[in-house]
Amino acid sequence: MSGAASSGPLRLGVLGCADVAARRTLPAVVRRPSVELVAVAGRDGDRTRAFAERFGCEAVVGYDRLLARPDIDAVYIPLPTRIHAEWSVRALHAGKHVLCEKPAATGSREAARMVAAARAGGLLLMENFMFLRHGQHTRVRELLREGAIGRLREVSADFGIPAPPTGAAEGALSSLSETGVYTLRAARLFAGEDLAVVGATLTTASAGGPDTAGAVLLRSPSGVTARLGFGWDRAYRCAYELWGSEGRLSLDRAFTTPDDHSPVLRLERPEGTRELTLPAEAHFENAVDVFASTVLRRADFEPHHEDVLRQAALVDAVRASAVTARERA
Repeated sequence: MSGAASSGPLRLGVLGCADVAARRTLPAVVRRPSVELVAVAGRDGDRTRAFAERFGCEAVVGYDRLLARPDIDAVYIPLPTRIHAEWSVRALHAGKHVLCEKPAATGSREAARMVAAARAGGLLLMENFMFLRHGQHTRVRELLREGAIGRLREVSADFGIPAPPTGAAEGALSSLSETGVYTLRAARLFAGEDLAVVGATLTTASAGGPDTAGAVLLRSPSGVTARLGFGWDRAYRCAYELWGSEGRLSLDRAFTTPDDHSPVLRLERPEGTRELTLPAEAHFENAVDVFASTVLRRADFEPHHEDVLRQAALVDAVRASAVTARERA
């Protein structure tokens, strides 16, 4: 099978010279022995060559030219969200495994097309929610299982930034896609799957423009609720809290944790409050290793494909609920 790898390292190509790739992902890639960075593709020759030189790999002008190379097993896609599906499908058709930046798809139709291409080729499609790879969230789940806060009743998660990211001004970005998806993924992580959207609202700066903020209320089949807030019109906040029948667990800097940050879990119970300091971790490096090891070990790809589909379906449901609320207003 084209693009398959049976022994390490995984030979990786990158489509695009995006900021997130330069700041976080590629520095992580070059530090991990599980991956060999082979080439970066871009549309501007000078920029691509400078980018590739920075990370010690080859420069390729044109995404299709990189996908045609037989010395690349997989690609990382940090392109603008609106073309994630297009280039993921092209990469999968070219026999490459795909690590795609979040959100992998703008909705369920795109997600279904991407997953179908991955399944047809026996390839891995993984959405890069890198925060999931940090051990702090594993510890939170352990505490939940141990009954540290009793029965989970509610999840609240917030991700807000004080200014829109590059591209928002041109109407190319949605706060739901850029910040809200983190809170939705956290809700799924702790409250479980099959979450129903009880209500949602999306705020726009102008009629017909992209959303700049939002709030969502979800409910699980077991009755756990999730309250989510996000946007880029507010002071920075990046946190979640789990509220149980016997206490609370809270975590700050939860989604974009710096590599040198030692997370502090706050556990509140009737008898008092404890703060648990956890080791610092480089979750981008962890994400690279998870992707590479999943391919190299030929592990089950299907949970990752289902994850892409479930996330896209929940985003669609939030958008639909927000449209209904706006029409009723």
